[in-house]
Amino acid sequence: MVAETSPHRGAPHGAFLNPAGQMQDHASTASRDFHRLAPPLRNESPVTARIVRAVAAFLSGVGLFLIAFTLIPFQGAFEPDPNSSNDGNIINQLGYLGFGCIYLFAMLLAVDMRILKRIISPTWVVIFAVAFFSCLQSYDPTASARGLMLSLVAMILVAGVLVLPRSEKDFVNAGANAILFLILVDYAAVALAPNIAIHTATGSEPWHAGFWKGHLIHKNVTAPVFSVLCMFGIYCLRAGATVRGLLIALLAANFVLHTGSKTTIGFLPLAIMLVLGGRAVGKPGLMVLAHFLFAILIFCLTLGTIYSDTFLAITKVLLEDPTFTGRDDIWKFASASIPDHLWLGHGYASFWLSPVIRGLEANFEASWDVRGIVSGHNSYLDAVLTFGLPGGLAIITLLFVKPFYDYMRATRQPASRHFADFCIMVIIFMTYNSMMESFLLNRVDPMWLLMALAVFGLGLAARMGVRMPH
Repeated sequence: MVAETSPHRGAPHGAFLNPAGQMQDHASTASRDFHRLAPPLRNESPVTARIVRAVAAFLSGVGLFLIAFTLIPFQGAFEPDPNSSNDGNIINQLGYLGFGCIYLFAMLLAVDMRILKRIISPTWVVIFAVAFFSCLQSYDPTASARGLMLSLVAMILVAGVLVLPRSEKDFVNAGANAILFLILVDYAAVALAPNIAIHTATGSEPWHAGFWKGHLIHKNVTAPVFSVLCMFGIYCLRAGATVRGLLIALLAANFVLHTGSKTTIGFLPLAIMLVLGGRAVGKPGLMVLAHFLFAILIFCLTLGTIYSDTFLAITKVLLEDPTFTGRDDIWKFASASIPDHLWLGHGYASFWLSPVIRGLEANFEASWDVRGIVSGHNSYLDAVLTFGLPGGLAIITLLFVKPFYDYMRATRQPASRHFADFCIMVIIFMTYNSMMESFLLNRVDPMWLLMALAVFGLGLAARMGVRMPH
């Protein structure tokens, strides 16, 4: 193991996620760092090194802010757009393309090429290969591919957030500043401009009046996003940014409570307790087992109710609303539509709000008119509906099952544990949230990008480890 390069020889060029095999074991001595085996790519003066490091960390924080805040915040009342399945938003298209170029250039300039080569993993190659193949099944393949390209470009920001910081300390400090600022902006909007930050009686869903939605379009998006921000606050608290982390966790949790999303309010503490409980008893494997048992139970009591009268009867006993605000009718319609394109799927963004669905006759017995529904409100059902049975199962496995293998690998390295715990906490929460919402590969949806960041980050941590601050 080579000691860290002196300032006179230059600063290390890379990320707080470092190539595997370039790390030494981290015992109880907090002062021990993980260093590179190779010298820096080029000589730098200490001043230049500090500037590059500061800019890299700043870009990481900005990227995390953009992922959660979006480029089009505070849009007002929610109205389903019948053209949203095909037509892109020009602000998102140009904005994310521009930021994608900036972050790609920054990574090429500031990150070790060995790290950049390991960013592209088989997991993400398979996911996007399946998704792009599904575009061929769409009624408008070009429009579907264009929408999927936006999601692919946004992944550049996700990668930049993770690999630009030089140490975990840089990542935590930049992220804590960015997320605390975002939360304060939302609280200011709730206080000063409630008409855009709180659901009102106008629009298509007047029954949501009074629930907080912050900068996002709907409380059902706000609740899971702020849940992830709460988890990030817990991570910051554990990783050294104690005061900011505590503020983020408390303020984000309070925001979730004011969204009125009952399922999210239940899933958030469950995900947190599972991970922290598993860490407390020193048995992450037991936590993984408990999670999958909970996932099966939640699946049976939600989507399972449309297939089994027994599950429906149990759900009726446990819950006041066994229809989950009418989602069961949507699930039944989606489930009945899967066999029509069982093996190849209906295609990316080519089912809900498509001309075929919008041209159906209204079903006045259903709780919701599927002609205006933007998703199936279940990520697993929509994955199979969109990508077909083989493709859907592959994507579900890579996003919701494989990360637990990565987690077990990452936590073998003590330095990686706080970061790995954060990532798996997000994945556990999103596993449960996916029973009620659909967001997989949904362009630049903050739920999808935060989920992608956790999956991507955990994969990198498993293969490369986390670089401790110095």
